[in-house]
Amino acid sequence: MTADFEVLRGQLTGTIATPGQPGYELAEPWNLAVPVTPAAVVAVADADDVAHTVRFAAEHGLRVAVQITGHGAVPLGDDVLLVHTAKLDECVVDAERRVARIGAGVVWQRVVDAAAPHGLAPLSGSAPHVGVVGYLTGGGIGPLAATFGVSSDYVRAFDVVAGEGQVRHVTATEHPDLFWGLRGGKATLGIVTAVEVELLPLASVYGGSFFFDGSESAAVLHAWASWSADLPDHATTSAVLVELPNSPRLPPAIAGKRLIAVRYASVADEQQAEEAFMPLRGVATPLLGGIGEIPAAEIGSIHADPTDAMPYQEYSVLLDSLPSDAVDALLAVAGPGSGSPLVVELRRLGGAIAKDAAHPSAVSHRDAAYSVGLVGRTSPESGDAVAGVAARTLAALEGWSSGGRMVNFGASADPAEIARAYDAETLQRLGALARQYDPKGTLAVGQVVR
Repeated sequence: MTADFEVLRGQLTGTIATPGQPGYELAEPWNLAVPVTPAAVVAVADADDVAHTVRFAAEHGLRVAVQITGHGAVPLGDDVLLVHTAKLDECVVDAERRVARIGAGVVWQRVVDAAAPHGLAPLSGSAPHVGVVGYLTGGGIGPLAATFGVSSDYVRAFDVVAGEGQVRHVTATEHPDLFWGLRGGKATLGIVTAVEVELLPLASVYGGSFFFDGSESAAVLHAWASWSADLPDHATTSAVLVELPNSPRLPPAIAGKRLIAVRYASVADEQQAEEAFMPLRGVATPLLGGIGEIPAAEIGSIHADPTDAMPYQEYSVLLDSLPSDAVDALLAVAGPGSGSPLVVELRRLGGAIAKDAAHPSAVSHRDAAYSVGLVGRTSPESGDAVAGVAARTLAALEGWSSGGRMVNFGASADPAEIARAYDAETLQRLGALARQYDPKGTLAVGQVVR
């Protein structure tokens, strides 16, 4: 069936663009290596626009995907309508109730900035330029996760359009099956147009990062692994092996160098937070960095994730433990002298992540000890090389790996990769709910369970 997009255009308050028309450029993903070439881009103005788009797609045998920043992109072809949510820009903080209502076009930094004057903070991710909704529907493991848990546990309500094109308000008591699955199921059960989240009474954190020369990788990573295993729940930490570009935008002390960095964030008082970090001081001399009290609004500075779009490949796996042998195995394939082109990030999980949430959700693998993420910048010539090094790195860690991964760490449309993000019971339940709420498979595109 040929789709007449003029019919859809007449139903929309927002706009629709086909290839070559103004507005189609909104399809460009943050990962420039991913081919995203939908039949049209629908810049929706409200939830009704999303509903019209989903119903139109169902009638014409098309599928619907959703995007705001383009993080977590997967390939999209010309049988897909891409809903772009930038115009869904509501961001209202109710300080008395400690709740924020957030449209699907809003990134975390805007929420952080809106909450800060009230001494409040959302449980955001490490990259404040990422969209709120995509992060929360993937669960969300942020720089305070060991203290407060998975970010989606703080969702109080969703407005969502499911596969049949109906707008619903979803809470723990209204459509509780959707409330369960939207927290961790990505867009499996619907396209979220707005979300309400609980805010934390948090004005500042004690945190920061240290950068060490790559030659210190073994000493630092062994010390970090041993120290982080028993870290108290008031603190969260990660470590990263990286070779930075020789860019004038970077401090001269670290530009163009292979490094190991340690990140740390604690909500304890200064003395307690510093005492917890003390075992890592003196392990090596940092080239740059420091930790101290920072406003909660600057929490993104701890990870300082890149903000520019680039082509890359990413991989992820969860570990049951990180003993000394695992550190040695990782350094052999990805440490200094290995020639590895990968950024390797290790996040210590545990703490509140592993505790039962007040309302169960589709977020799985809460009992994992560490998450390992691999990212390799690619070009048309280097893609196979990056994939090969990533495969060897994952193989080196196989003895300590659970085989699973967190939903937001490593976007993929491969059903086998998607399945790794869930336990068997959760996977089966999400699939059953998808058949119920999306009987025609209109949303069966991208990182969704089917």
